[in-house]
Amino acid sequence: MQIIETALPEVKILTPKRFGDARGYFAETYSAKRMDDAGIFHPFIQDNLSHSASRGTIRGLHFQGPPSAQTKLVSCLAGAILDVAVDLRVGSPRFGQHVAVELSAQNGCQLLVPRGFAHGFCTLADQTLVAYKVDAYYDASVDFSLAFDDPALAIAWPITRAKAVLSDKDSRAPTLADLPRVFSFD
Repeated sequence: MQIIETALPEVKILTPKRFGDARGYFAETYSAKRMDDAGIFHPFIQDNLSHSASRGTIRGLHFQGPPSAQTKLVSCLAGAILDVAVDLRVGSPRFGQHVAVELSAQNGCQLLVPRGFAHGFCTLADQTLVAYKVDAYYDASVDFSLAFDDPALAIAWPITRAKAVLSDKDSRAPTLADLPRVFSFD
């Protein structure tokens, strides 16, 4: 597995090795041992699947606060997404900064988004299927959204708000300036 550090060093791009032949390929997409050997250990406890029918669907930016903050390992199984992580840790030298990475069924890349970061994505193709592992269960009492198009974040989304397919929750999400501060930089 190849591991690449991003501009936010805690957020990592993981690319599992693919073994191909005339039938297609095989890839080991997750191994706790390989992650631990690389110094990246998160006890993932749940797998989630997200299907988006239309290109231009935005999911996020989402996060859970303590005590149920989540680390996510995100993969795109069909189609493609622009996957984004935003540093929300007060006191971090990178507070409010983001990374954006294309994940697709074709490139096989994964994004590791640790606790303390908001996460979201925009589908780049119809019929996109995203899978992600989390290390904490869903907790509605500490579930938050951040406005995906907050100008302070300066994220270059491939779609405008007017054309984006959004949930009610995401369409009403506050900006970073109005967001509760629930994480601190350790």
